[in-house]
Amino acid sequence: MSKSDHGREAAEALAIRALGFIASDAVLLPRFLAITGIEAKDIRAAASQPGFLAGVLQFLLAHEPTLMQFAQDAGIDAAEVGRACRALPFGDSEYERSS
Repeated sequence: MSKSDHGREAAEALAIRALGFIASDAVLLPRFLAITGIEAKDIRAAASQPGFLAGVLQFLLAHEPTLMQFAQDAGIDAAEVGRACRALPFGDSEYERSS
């Protein structure tokens, strides 16, 4: 497994953890669904689409108090969320060139 594959797997794992964080919050989940246009019943299918996991992390990155709460709950540095986002498809414009 290459270093970039490992980085992407770690980023995906963090994004899945972030999705669980969002889904368990009665305020965040409706906001996430409204912003993304996804219905709750369609999250599992949407999660398999390129860019979805980066979108989960971008949702956290867009609201610093939410980002900080997730980072605290996950026991990570908040900057790790940005690094993970950049390692995922559609996480930034550099992904295409680095894969």
